[in-house]
Amino acid sequence: MAPEIGFYEKNLLILGVVCFITYFVDKRIGKGSKSKADTPEDRLENGAKAGNSAAAAALTRKYLLVYAIVMGADWLQGPYVYSLYREQYQFPERMVAILFVTGFLSAGLAAPLVGVWADQHGRRRLCLAFCVTYTLACVCIMIPSIPILLLGRLMGGVSTSILFSAFESWLISAASSSGVSSPELSTIMGRATLTNGLVAAGSGIVSNKLVGVTSSFASPFVASGALLLLAWVVIRGTWTENYGSGGGQTDSDVFQVKRLGQAWSIVKRDPLLMVLGLTQTCFEGSMYLFVFLWVPSLQENSSSTNLPLGYIFSAFMVSMMLGSLCYTIATNLATRPSAKGVQADSSLTVHAKFSSIVCALSALALAGAVGFKDEKRRFWAFCLFEACVGMYYPVQGMLRGTLISNEHRATLSSLFRIPLNIFVVVALMTGVSSARYAVLTASALVLSFSSVMTGLVIVERSEEHGKPVNGH
Repeated sequence: MAPEIGFYEKNLLILGVVCFITYFVDKRIGKGSKSKADTPEDRLENGAKAGNSAAAAALTRKYLLVYAIVMGADWLQGPYVYSLYREQYQFPERMVAILFVTGFLSAGLAAPLVGVWADQHGRRRLCLAFCVTYTLACVCIMIPSIPILLLGRLMGGVSTSILFSAFESWLISAASSSGVSSPELSTIMGRATLTNGLVAAGSGIVSNKLVGVTSSFASPFVASGALLLLAWVVIRGTWTENYGSGGGQTDSDVFQVKRLGQAWSIVKRDPLLMVLGLTQTCFEGSMYLFVFLWVPSLQENSSSTNLPLGYIFSAFMVSMMLGSLCYTIATNLATRPSAKGVQADSSLTVHAKFSSIVCALSALALAGAVGFKDEKRRFWAFCLFEACVGMYYPVQGMLRGTLISNEHRATLSSLFRIPLNIFVVVALMTGVSSARYAVLTASALVLSFSSVMTGLVIVERSEEHGKPVNGH
């Protein structure tokens, strides 16, 4: 039985009010946490000095402005890629699937090289390259020719790998060199996820309006290209360059085979990094598959032929924002010494515990979506999963910042994306929509496994040593 008219609109309003209240709670708690000193093991790579609030504020402004622009450009494209291929260009379903898989394969193959190039040639430089390649991908997607569209998907895949590795690596390195403490960086990452949710909700509305005005699914891609050019100007004018080890030097090894081998050797020797990569594959793979599954999962038990997908998408984005706010509140409370003077857990221990909890909650949400046949309950299960997404990104970013050394940060972050993209491509090729319950169940199981492994390996070792002991 379909829910009453206005169900999604009312729940979007409720989520918005809760998010608004939570934001002010977060601000109040954050003010009380700024004065606390971070312990040596909480500092990035155990090398940053005491927190520098002025530097943190400046870095927040620099990073969030660029982050909002590039994520806005990315979100503008998302809702209409399929519609452009299928409805406007009239390509058969199989060709649309090939185009999507091409993007994921490109991202997977480019991931390790992107990370190496960022460490070697500069994170800022690669972020500038991202703006160019993603703009070219927007140009290609507006030309209804299969070879050109495939080229656009290739460039889009490379751009995606840069977006989810080089930008975060630049932030962490810039924070370390500026003397920004671990709690302050944690707050920046939480704000980035909050910004992402706000931008995503706004971009969905803007793209919908653009399509309505122009009667073309290509118009959001024009707007996306304009934002990417703006991002290029802002990055060039406000960001400084940072590198990994040996960065900025001329290297004849274009494909950086030696450096990739060194990075893989580091991962093999360190079980903490292996579990970190496992979590990234399990969580982000489940997240990408969720994108393909939530619409048919809600439609199958609804008597309405036209679900308000825009409102549902906005509800998911508000849930993600709520999750990011819960993250910053929880970390501020967890890392604050108690009134009795008892020292709080280290930042690594706190974030490792959160990572385990987030994976467990995500598994519970997806398992609930399989078990619930009622549309309303399934919707709320999906909202819980999106809230976990909002907590996952800052948690995972902080773990990478603590466990991965600066000289190989972008390389290792990108290396972890290889199994992630393989996981998604294999699932797509087997037909996720027709086997959605099996896919959701499998995702819940791997997330449960990741939760257990994080608890057994990272949490236990961080409590034993107080900080990572990984030899690099």
